[in-house]
Amino acid sequence: MADDIASLRTVADYQFGPGAGVALFPPDGEVSVTRTSSGRLRQIHADGDRLGTYEQDGRIRLGIEGGRRLQDRLDSGGYRVVVGDESEPFVRDGKNAFAKFVTGADGAIRPRDEVLIEHDDGRLLAVGRAELSGQGMVDFETGMAVKVRDTIGSA
Repeated sequence: MADDIASLRTVADYQFGPGAGVALFPPDGEVSVTRTSSGRLRQIHADGDRLGTYEQDGRIRLGIEGGRRLQDRLDSGGYRVVVGDESEPFVRDGKNAFAKFVTGADGAIRPRDEVLIEHDDGRLLAVGRAELSGQGMVDFETGMAVKVRDTIGSA
């Protein structure tokens, strides 16, 4: 199990940048991993919450709790897509984020990257998969920017 967590930390550091592995899977935390019938790592949980899923392509697909952990540790723009008041209720309800409503995005985001969707005020709203580059999200007036996967929900 310790080897699994060490491997997941390495993947997270590669995928999200240095420090992401420890943010998602702290040394003092209780992390559990389920496996597929073939033995491959699959669901990752900590303290009863799903942090994410280890995908066949070797990347981590974030759950909302994984997004919360990364938001606290990543640089203040890293892997973030920012939306305003007009888009917030839709994103919180699990609807996708569209480029027209994106007010800011990390320029390093590439299509298919896992991203955090935040409100202008910094609150985490959701996590999902980028459909456009970060620059494209800001520049384009049409098209889906982020396929939302998991949300904070209405609060």
